[in-house]
Amino acid sequence: MTPDHASELNEKLCRLAPVIPVLVVKDAAGAADLARALVAGGLPALEVTLRTPAALDVIREMASVEGGVVGAGTLLTAEDVEKAKAAGATFGVSPGATDRVLDACEANDLPLLPGAATPSEAMRLLERGYTVQKFFPAEANGGVPVLKAWASPLPQIRFCPTGGIDLARARDYLALPNVLCVGGSWVAPGGAVSGGDWAEVERLAAEAAALPR
Repeated sequence: MTPDHASELNEKLCRLAPVIPVLVVKDAAGAADLARALVAGGLPALEVTLRTPAALDVIREMASVEGGVVGAGTLLTAEDVEKAKAAGATFGVSPGATDRVLDACEANDLPLLPGAATPSEAMRLLERGYTVQKFFPAEANGGVPVLKAWASPLPQIRFCPTGGIDLARARDYLALPNVLCVGGSWVAPGGAVSGGDWAEVERLAAEAAALPR
């Protein structure tokens, strides 16, 4: 997979809904129900972070949910990429970008949303062909004003900012011309997920899906 093709696919992914849920799931038992609640609420693209021992099993469970598009986040190594693809991930997300991770995603036909935190990192990814990137950590890195400032010198790049974003902040990001969608964990809070409160998850997802952009 070429970076150009990956960027094309990720632009389509980001346009599915204004928010991509960033999911840290410790138990695969309720993973399919969680995915169904999010999809029913209008958020079909789901990022399962590889931050728990259960993450790959969670991806396997969620990949079977109709209407869902499941990806793997926190890809740090080539081995992460290969395991995520084997588990059923159809896209990848990384907090930054290394040549090994980029090479692995391209070799495994896994569209990657690579992370950038500075103009130099964004330019390096653009030079390689990645026109859709993750801006991370968004709030800690200056948030909306920074991305607004990047829009003029880097008009070719569209971003999915992630990190510290909630419903209120999401509105401001989505109003920017260089933002396709945002990533956020507020739509699947730990209490609702661990308690199996799928109605609450669906409500939060619907609220997020209704955000203007």
